[in-house]
Amino acid sequence: MAEKRGLGRGLSALLGDVEETNVSTGAGEAASVREIPIELLYRNDDQPRWVFPGDELDELAASIREKGVLQPILVRPMPGRSGDFEIVAGERRWRASMKAGLKVLPALIRQLDDMQVLEIAVIENVQRANLNAIEEANAYQQLIDKFGRTQDQVADSVGKSRSHVANTLRLMNLPNDVRTLVLEGKLTAGHARAILTADDPAALAEQIIARGLSVREAEALARKGSAGGTAKPSRKAAKDTDTQALESDLSDVLGLDVEVVDRGGVGELRIKYATLEQLDELCRRLTSRG
Repeated sequence: MAEKRGLGRGLSALLGDVEETNVSTGAGEAASVREIPIELLYRNDDQPRWVFPGDELDELAASIREKGVLQPILVRPMPGRSGDFEIVAGERRWRASMKAGLKVLPALIRQLDDMQVLEIAVIENVQRANLNAIEEANAYQQLIDKFGRTQDQVADSVGKSRSHVANTLRLMNLPNDVRTLVLEGKLTAGHARAILTADDPAALAEQIIARGLSVREAEALARKGSAGGTAKPSRKAAKDTDTQALESDLSDVLGLDVEVVDRGGVGELRIKYATLEQLDELCRRLTSRG
């Protein structure tokens, strides 16, 4: 579908399409950029980004007072409410513009369905605004739950690898209180992944914060907790999250199970095959210049 290809090219390409094409607003008029009164603009309740730091908004508001809004926001006619518009991309600019005292905001108007709205919002935030990892995971989960997208389709839409999407989605398995700590910036995504499979992630999270532990130290703490002080952790469990993600990426590329055995920067890359056909295919991929 044309919409899918537009999303796959990224947000800048999508907005470029909007600027080059006259779009029907539903009222029979063609529009590219329009000045819309701020009171007619409303946030999208499914917007992936929940946290808007006040200091960042203050800085943007100051810039808007001096230079104006340099890039229009993207909106669609508000479903079921004639004359109102729902923000698809640009909520941060809308919030800062209200702080700056603007009465109108430049906007691109497009007719979009709910899935397109969510995908565009995810793309904008992932590519431009550095979504918090929990916000990102929740957005991916919405695309899967509401619209039946697979992880591969989500990855293609937002321009990320499938392993990145899968690893991010794993954060949704954390207890609510630990997810809140990540949302509040008290715990990093690396810390959260380190304690994801621990018996009591919440208790470990509090220790990490109280002791100011690094991600590596958090991983060691999680291994110690999972071992119960006696059992020896498996070699797979002892691997840090970066190594596990690398194994997953390589497995995707090669189509076979891959194991990275690292010993302080020196180690082995093990690729497992079950048939000679798989070995032939591996050789073809490794020797192909494409």
